[in-house]
Amino acid sequence: MSFLDKLGFRKDKPPKDPNSPKFKRFMAERLHEKHVRYVLERDEKGEDRIIAREGFIHVSNDELAIICGGVVVFRTVVLNMEAWEFMSLEGATISGFDLDKGKIRTVMAYYKYYRK
Repeated sequence: MSFLDKLGFRKDKPPKDPNSPKFKRFMAERLHEKHVRYVLERDEKGEDRIIAREGFIHVSNDELAIICGGVVVFRTVVLNMEAWEFMSLEGATISGFDLDKGKIRTVMAYYKYYRK
């Protein structure tokens, strides 16, 4: 049973306020254990570049990390991040203060497709 079930959330319906701690925890739970094909970073000019391939998203101790090839590519505190999924549900955009790089970053993680 996830912590969202304990709080009485339905897994498919997020809280309405995207800036609330409940929404941020909801998104973290939704992204947890997603397999990632590749990760792009948006720079100051608005250009995207691939920074990593083949990995996963992991959430623990109120931190979200994207790990590719055994290396942490992006790590942020869940309550300080902004995250939303693409309309296609093929990936997510995550913005926040990267604890390893020491600056605010925006990354886009594209999921691996698995048929259920």
